[in-house]
Amino acid sequence: MRSVAFLVSLVVLALIPAMADADGSGVSFQTPSKRIGCLYSHRSGEAAALRCDVVGVVNPKAKPKSCELDYGSAFGLGPTGKGRWLCVGDTVLDPKAKVLAYGRTRTLGPFTCVSRTTGLRCATAAGHGFEISRTTQRVF
Repeated sequence: MRSVAFLVSLVVLALIPAMADADGSGVSFQTPSKRIGCLYSHRSGEAAALRCDVVGVVNPKAKPKSCELDYGSAFGLGPTGKGRWLCVGDTVLDPKAKVLAYGRTRTLGPFTCVSRTTGLRCATAAGHGFEISRTTQRVF
């Protein structure tokens, strides 16, 4: 049962771009380097979700056999549970997205993201999330 819930959450996180485009429920932002872009989505009746993508990941995590798409540069976070690597065939990077300046914080629903010159850290109040940059990717 736990693995089914995990798979469902991965599918929801992977569909964020399509959901946001369909009804305008998404909020995008990017770091000043424009190498990290994120999309927050929260539709009525559904759990909030955050996905962030990194351009040019150095030494990405090995792709699991279950992933037939891109892996190692997309990260997802739900309102509960740990951050995770995503298997995706698209991107949430939006060159027109608002820039979250270095040293600034943005809170969207249950998620708080801090932009730093060393990358981006996004987490929930429970302390789950991810820290990402081209050279470092950590989920917790």
